[in-house]
Amino acid sequence: MIFTVAGKELRALFSSPLAWVVLAFLQVTMGWILVTRLDAYLSVQTQLMQMDTPPGVTEIIVAPIFGAAAVILIMAVPLLSMRLIAEERRNQTMTFLISAPLSMTQIVLGKFVGLYSFLMLSVGLILVMAASMYLGGRLDLGLLGTLSLGLALLIAAFAAVGVFFSSLTAQPVVAATATLATLLGLWLLNMSQASPDSPFLMLALIRRYESFTKGLIDTGDIVFLLVFTAVFLILAIRRLDSDRLGG
Repeated sequence: MIFTVAGKELRALFSSPLAWVVLAFLQVTMGWILVTRLDAYLSVQTQLMQMDTPPGVTEIIVAPIFGAAAVILIMAVPLLSMRLIAEERRNQTMTFLISAPLSMTQIVLGKFVGLYSFLMLSVGLILVMAASMYLGGRLDLGLLGTLSLGLALLIAAFAAVGVFFSSLTAQPVVAATATLATLLGLWLLNMSQASPDSPFLMLALIRRYESFTKGLIDTGDIVFLLVFTAVFLILAIRRLDSDRLGG
């Protein structure tokens, strides 16, 4: 039943003009970054050839695209997640949804999986761009794999926050605003704390992603992002449970 709900949400996203606009914006922005980074790479290629261990195409061209995608998705996710549950409340179809033979867990996970599947298209688009680099050079597949894994985990965390705030209100705009404010706040934590030992840095999602951009797989960062995602999904489930109990 989770995948039934996910399929419904995925079809709704593909039929939404807003979702296509967001996806097109991501593609245009990442394409522009690819062109600018490729131009920068070609301009310093002579100097790179004189180095013993020069950075490759993946480090100079592909990695910045993944980094930019992480920041752009902070603004894109609230727009795509805001209607998931809030619109059900606004259209007064929430009663039918919670009275269906579905558990709240299935509803929340179904909506999350639908949104997450759509968002993962951004990772797929970057990988297609990266594949085009094979025409002129070699790619570091290990770094490319860690970049993809890190962005996939980060997207899951972003999507979970969006699902949670969408479950709190009947106004999609309010859900989008709350999601954006939360994600921006967690992003700004990474820049506002000068001390690397600050406890606030534990909540900085982008900081958790930085190890992946260096080609490192930190199990601590993986566990944190998975737990972060699970916590917000559980909060959304508890919110819908309270709606069902309250009639």
